[in-house]
Amino acid sequence: MTEDESDWPRNYFNYFTEIEEHFQRVRGSSLFLLSPLDWAIIESWKVAGIPLEAVLKGIDDAFEKWHSRKIKRRQVNSLAYCSQAVLETAQRMSSRSAAAASVDAPFQTEELSAHLNRAAEALRDRPEIALHEVAASLEGMASSAAEHAKNLEDLERRLTALEDKIVAIIRSTQTDEDLYEIRAALDRELKPYRGKMSAEQLAMLERRYLDTATLERASVPRLSLFYLR
Repeated sequence: MTEDESDWPRNYFNYFTEIEEHFQRVRGSSLFLLSPLDWAIIESWKVAGIPLEAVLKGIDDAFEKWHSRKIKRRQVNSLAYCSQAVLETAQRMSSRSAAAASVDAPFQTEELSAHLNRAAEALRDRPEIALHEVAASLEGMASSAAEHAKNLEDLERRLTALEDKIVAIIRSTQTDEDLYEIRAALDRELKPYRGKMSAEQLAMLERRYLDTATLERASVPRLSLFYLR
């Protein structure tokens, strides 16, 4: 399933924030912070093309089910609890009737340029020469930010490709212990939910989590325009 392209800027860049705030609101705690697993789940929904409204409705459905239980052994502490409800809602919403809308640019050219330059600077702080080459590519994009701002969807694809390259470079330098610790943290967080997700869901979620954890350990920011706030 895919999002209506006419709504791409508005829905795409609001996706993370809307889901985070909605989950906090429904859970009843604005101070609750999403975990790396939660962010990986959101990103997996985005990659799968699940519309924002399906995610929000799925979260509502999951909490309604939780509140209807006579015995509540634990509070809902992760979006993983809502995963099945979100997928079921998305399947029901197989078509969208939203009309095309004119929307403002999500951010200014200067913000886009600053985001790309910050990422490039972080890469240049790393010792790997290959990452310096990626930094040069980002700096080139930053200097042409006005042009890239005209086609944000294409820019996001380019940034995704570069981020995949960055993860591969950093992962090749990690020790066995680094890799083990990241995998162990993932297994701990996913353990309560493995039986509630399909193999395909788990595979995508694991990849997103491992990529995010790899970049965090290396102090390298995410390139996606989702993280331009």
